[in-house]
Amino acid sequence: MEFARTQYMEKLINKKDNGRVKIVTGIRRCGKSYLLFELYTKYLLENGISAGQIIHIALDEFSNAKYRNPVELDKYVRERITDKTKQFYVMIDEIQFVTEIQNPYVDDKNAKLGFIDVIIGLMKIKNVDVYVTGSNSKMLSTDILTQFRDRGDDIRVYPLSFAEFIEAYEGNERSAWLDYYTYGGMPYVLKLQSHEEKSQYLRDLFQRTYLKDVLERHNIQNDAMILDNLLDIIASSIGSLTNPTKLANTFLSEKKIRINSTTLANYLGYFEEAFLISKAKRYNVKGRKYIQSPVKYYYTDVGLRNAKLGFRQQEETHIMENVLYCDLIRRGYDVDV
Repeated sequence: MEFARTQYMEKLINKKDNGRVKIVTGIRRCGKSYLLFELYTKYLLENGISAGQIIHIALDEFSNAKYRNPVELDKYVRERITDKTKQFYVMIDEIQFVTEIQNPYVDDKNAKLGFIDVIIGLMKIKNVDVYVTGSNSKMLSTDILTQFRDRGDDIRVYPLSFAEFIEAYEGNERSAWLDYYTYGGMPYVLKLQSHEEKSQYLRDLFQRTYLKDVLERHNIQNDAMILDNLLDIIASSIGSLTNPTKLANTFLSEKKIRINSTTLANYLGYFEEAFLISKAKRYNVKGRKYIQSPVKYYYTDVGLRNAKLGFRQQEETHIMENVLYCDLIRRGYDVDV
């Protein structure tokens, strides 16, 4: 089953050989690797680029763990750039897996090397076009963008839109919508047949991928249950205004757990960084200014939201609001409430 991902392919093609690093971001398993390693690679091959000019490496694979060291990664790529007369296309998947290390070549404990050094170094090679994917928006923080000095293009990838979903769906439009607002647009879901298979896949994504990533990345030892409950609360209140203080009160009244609102704000930020949820601020049209609190949170994929709640609370109007929000963001609009 092939998804055209036309919107993202057009962006990649338009930015090809522009001297800037193409940074493809989005929630894990939304199709970033497929976009680069399959669709874009196929495009390059069909347009005169040989296989030897395309350098792939997926850092989330155990077999490539060695290359999470920035020195080893840089060496791996440079060894494959063998002809200065040809253009090479370097595609590094899940760049956030690269570990920051002490610079082994200088006698300074504060001197570090990381993926930024690798990317900037590769960009300076005239016959190299660099593409990276990442599943954590921390890699696009202000500090990192400053280091790129306007040399990076961000291409945000989302799960399948309903328009993309229905192109690959075998069935009528109404059945397609019922499946989409139940199971969402994660590409692999379309390959599964039964409710049990789809449900298990989406639940596993939460526990074994998204939640695990957040816990490990932020070294959270004792609050796994709180993060899990927080995602439940956000999922059950799609379309409702809330803030960390209200959420802290909910934890106290419903879960009998006392937790600081600042801690909850941090945890919500971690989920946003992982592209799992997004925040829509309130805008006062009359006063022409943003109201900082309360806000609305939406899931990047409604299937993940529904799986988190065990496919209960299937209110079509609230789910439709989430779908519309994501579709507007996907099209490049700024969305306020």
